[in-house]
Amino acid sequence: MIEVRNFTKRYGDFLAVDDLSFTIPEGEIFGFIGPNGAGKSTTIRFLATLLQPTSGSAYVCGHSVVHDPMAVRRVIGFMPDDFGVYDGMKVWEFLDFFAVAYQIPRAYRKKIIGEVLELLDLTSKRDDYVNGLSRGMKQRLCLGKTLVHNPPVLILDEPASGLDPRARVEIKSLLTELRAMKKTILISSHILSELADFCTTIGIIERGRLLAAGSIQEIQKQLRTHRVLKVGLVGEDVPRALAMLRAEPAVQHVESYDHTITCEFQGEDGDKARLLHRLIAAGVSVHTFTEVELSLEEVFMMITKGVVN
Repeated sequence: MIEVRNFTKRYGDFLAVDDLSFTIPEGEIFGFIGPNGAGKSTTIRFLATLLQPTSGSAYVCGHSVVHDPMAVRRVIGFMPDDFGVYDGMKVWEFLDFFAVAYQIPRAYRKKIIGEVLELLDLTSKRDDYVNGLSRGMKQRLCLGKTLVHNPPVLILDEPASGLDPRARVEIKSLLTELRAMKKTILISSHILSELADFCTTIGIIERGRLLAAGSIQEIQKQLRTHRVLKVGLVGEDVPRALAMLRAEPAVQHVESYDHTITCEFQGEDGDKARLLHRLIAAGVSVHTFTEVELSLEEVFMMITKGVVN
């Protein structure tokens, strides 16, 4: 759905984005991660047809961002990081304004606006003036104007910026619902906790260069030379479990605290399953047996460590 090929953008001597390439398949929520100034907004403005590249190309739903920008605009919903609302407009008028801009016939606009308001839980605010809305509701309304023409692709630049915790949760819930509606979503943020629990894939950008892209699990596997297992036990089985784990060739650095054992494990999924089977067969009362994953923050710090030093 989105393909970026060797995108480079210079402003005089300043290299904002350096030979960036990535692909976002249909139905994915792609988290575009990086600190302020990393090149996220520059890339997003390029994809939204608002910026010409120094070199490179991109395609959205098969349409060239460089050579066919009007076709791209018809298939994307773009939410910038800084948006305005129009004083004196009611909520439904705001959405109607953008529906007209997208050439939606008058006969369909009322129905579409009603559906968007319902999706965003703004039906009760239909006749309120937009300048009287809270920031969270304005943010939802701005998301709503990107949906009036039912685009298959959403490009959202810091959509939860400046929101209170409740509004952030509501935005995340909306994005998950939009993915269930088969939307492909690119969302940028420098707040990693916003993205970790609902993005299906991520791309990490630093100083204009893409350092990694893929699912969080794939990137974790690339970064780690070993896996970390956490075993929760019941009763007095800790000493026996410790002895068994320390005797395993694939297990290293075994530590215990209270009724939980943590260890490094250098094996595949099948080896992990066999290890659990041996513990249970030996009568060890295991109540949890999980693999500890790196947090998104840890992934980001490990990948960018060599770049920022």
